[in-house]
Amino acid sequence: MPAAALKPKPKPTQSTVKHPVLLDLPYEPVEKRPLPPGRPREWYVTHNRRLKAMRLAIALLDSGVYVPNQARNETIRSTAEQIGVHPPSDTTCHMVRALMRYSR
Repeated sequence: MPAAALKPKPKPTQSTVKHPVLLDLPYEPVEKRPLPPGRPREWYVTHNRRLKAMRLAIALLDSGVYVPNQARNETIRSTAEQIGVHPPSDTTCHMVRALMRYSR
């Protein structure tokens, strides 16, 4: 018996399954946990800025903005208003564009 026949067959994924896999709706975010204590303040500021930038990048991609050139500061800030996030700073807007650039 060949070795390939002994391997278990992998479970189908979204790209290989015969019928589409429906996502569970409505989406519920993961329960928030407290951040680890004892870090310098700058660490918490950077951490929260990265989380905000990721949320905004995902919202922009969902709304059809796929290229960083399309994501001007005004576009990012209006998206933040739509999803209920405080308006981002120029630094956070820059980080959103960087995330969009590196995800390609």
